[in-house]
Amino acid sequence: MNSIGSSYKPDATGTSPKQSDYIPNLKLNDGNEIPLIAYGLGTANYKNDGKAPFDQKIVDITATAIKSGYLHLDGAESYQNEAELGGAIKQAGVARERLFVTTKTNAKEGVPIEVAFSASLKKLGLDYVDLYLIHSPFTSNTPEDLQKRWAEMEAIKDSGRARSIGVSNYLQEHLEATLATARIPPAINQIEYHPYLQHGDLLNFHRKNNIAVAAYSPLAAITRAAPGPVDGIYQALAKKYGVSEGEVALRWCIDQGIVTLTTSSSEQRLQRYLSNLPTFKLTPGEVREIAEAGKQKHYRAFWTHKFGPEDRR
Repeated sequence: MNSIGSSYKPDATGTSPKQSDYIPNLKLNDGNEIPLIAYGLGTANYKNDGKAPFDQKIVDITATAIKSGYLHLDGAESYQNEAELGGAIKQAGVARERLFVTTKTNAKEGVPIEVAFSASLKKLGLDYVDLYLIHSPFTSNTPEDLQKRWAEMEAIKDSGRARSIGVSNYLQEHLEATLATARIPPAINQIEYHPYLQHGDLLNFHRKNNIAVAAYSPLAAITRAAPGPVDGIYQALAKKYGVSEGEVALRWCIDQGIVTLTTSSSEQRLQRYLSNLPTFKLTPGEVREIAEAGKQKHYRAFWTHKFGPEDRR
């Protein structure tokens, strides 16, 4: 089973720890630990043009996030900003061993994942990443293709240059195909997850197979899909706990043991998340109340070209 523990490490200087030092870790099925809150470099920091010049603004805001206490950094080849992520790591000056760095491959069929991975490491300026993901199953055409791609991922983990390996945007059928021949099971599946996209029984499948879940777009019910049936619940809980509705939405994921990604260009908002999220916890009943209300509406923000409007997977 995945388990949650504290990520606090005493400061050698003897100074008081920040609230962000108490962000819990989740233990993965390979024994490695991943912080439950991450700063994502997609969406706000996404570069649409692969030929766009190096963007110092992305470096600056990401370095600010690191200095604020976001030690889990989630990037991807397709975000086209791995060089900026690497620059932010250098600029922030936080020791590499304190950071948890994720990136993802979008390598198409015919392009070895090893080639894509080596290119990512070079752009990041790192010797290893903590987590490497296949960004989606949609670059493979058959279950056998998925299995071949996963074998390439296993070779990268064997090399020690990726501490953990996993997938993203996989549905149950993709996970089943992968697990059928996997020597090393995926440690995690990163999916769009919020009250309006709960994926039916997919989370239960993850739990049965000891695969962790990471949520991107956890604020979609507020930022993209409002108004909706969870609005009043978020408002009431925000008032009860003295926090923002966004923090309630993030806490809803965290309290389910889900790794939660957020991104913002506002230093104040980033710091407020880390200050407020450790101060409260939703009750199991409140988690269920949000979940039940969320089932009344369906909304998907990403990969809509791969799913029909009512596909709730």
